[in-house]
Amino acid sequence: MALPKRIDQTDGTRSAPEWEPELNRILPLFGHRNWIVIADAAYPAQSNPGIETIVADVDQLRTVGTVLEHIATCKHVRANIYLDQELEFLEEQDAPGITAYRRNLAALLNGAGVQKLPHEQIIARLDQCAQVFNVLIIKTNLTLPYTSVFLELDCGYWNVEAEERLRKAMQQ
Repeated sequence: MALPKRIDQTDGTRSAPEWEPELNRILPLFGHRNWIVIADAAYPAQSNPGIETIVADVDQLRTVGTVLEHIATCKHVRANIYLDQELEFLEEQDAPGITAYRRNLAALLNGAGVQKLPHEQIIARLDQCAQVFNVLIIKTNLTLPYTSVFLELDCGYWNVEAEERLRKAMQQ
């Protein structure tokens, strides 16, 4: 059963009273090469039809934790986490609250392998993947720059080492 949604005709984003049921609906459909982005309030609506945006007027860190918890319950996927490299260089005078945000995000992602890349590189990867694979953006109410958390889904029951062994065996 699909959730009732309001469609904003001006930017194509979807707003729902509850974003978690939508995540629960989408996660079983998503797999290797799909992306989930937990974005800040200024993240733009993208025109690519493979990108769906849900407006979730909620705390961004809580949303990141919830999404990661949902992914952890899935046997078929795991998340590769990307953060904007710019986040490390933001100063409190330019982005009040950024120090506490970085500390809380680090505590939330403790132990997770996080890759930090320039924002434009992450966006380019996301756009390239969205040409073929679906992307879900959950837009939160956070108003700090370079704080979007990008989750590239990968196969939960297969890893790089197994793939390398398979490819090597195929060459023999």
